[in-house]
Amino acid sequence: MNAATHAWRLGLRRGWTEFVQSIRSPQDQGYYLFTAVLTVGYLWTQRDEVVDGTDLTAPTVLLPSILGALICFGMVIGPASSLAMEKEDGTLLRHKAVPHGVQGYFAGQLLFHVLGLLPQLLVVLVPSFLLFEGLMSEPTGWLTVTWVVLLGLVATLPLGLVLGGLVPSPQKLGTWGMLPILFLVGISGIFYPLEQLWGWVQVLAQAFPVYWVALGLRSAFLPDSAAALEVGESWRVLETVGVLGAWAVVGALVTPVVLRRMARRQTGSQVEAAREASMQWVR
Repeated sequence: MNAATHAWRLGLRRGWTEFVQSIRSPQDQGYYLFTAVLTVGYLWTQRDEVVDGTDLTAPTVLLPSILGALICFGMVIGPASSLAMEKEDGTLLRHKAVPHGVQGYFAGQLLFHVLGLLPQLLVVLVPSFLLFEGLMSEPTGWLTVTWVVLLGLVATLPLGLVLGGLVPSPQKLGTWGMLPILFLVGISGIFYPLEQLWGWVQVLAQAFPVYWVALGLRSAFLPDSAAALEVGESWRVLETVGVLGAWAVVGALVTPVVLRRMARRQTGSQVEAAREASMQWVR
């Protein structure tokens, strides 16, 4: 076994270990519970609302959209937060000192964040299927869910890694990452039809993955007649594949460059300076 393969195996093992620790952590369990209560609670308040022009209830239409937003938010902010913190505390520097350690580190991060998405989706889906009717019009919709989620992951997770590599400190992640993502969620037709927004906002929303992941999930959960609610009165499957695929290709090209530069610049003095800056932030 060569050194690179060994590093990847160790990284994947580390990612699995971190995932197991995460689902056992009271803090992470609290986060999952908070996500479930907030999402399902909001859907419950809308249970008697009927979407104009259809016989669909609001939870039926809103659930796949919210799931799309959760996927994109989690796949960007989760990796960005981990990378920003582990740059600062010296974790990345320690991996850099081991042959192929940086590659193994990122292999573990990829596995950890992809697996971490599963409990977050389950805690929302399970109670929603128990409480609301008509959430999946056809069983074949789960095939669509599978490819949309996988394509959404490879389109958005590189954004999180790039963001984590560029952000100066974890304290600035809110400004650099959370606010822009929340803005995109707000304009991407998650809680109301995209066509209600100004034309230039519609164009901006459709340039990013959030809208397309949510659209793809709506096409899986909703009957074909619900496509009349969408832009162009179509699920635009080819466009969904095209936009998410383009983001995945760009991410595959840009992310390694950004991460290599970040790893090369990571030094002990830089870590120490970051720690001192974080202490000043706390004070």
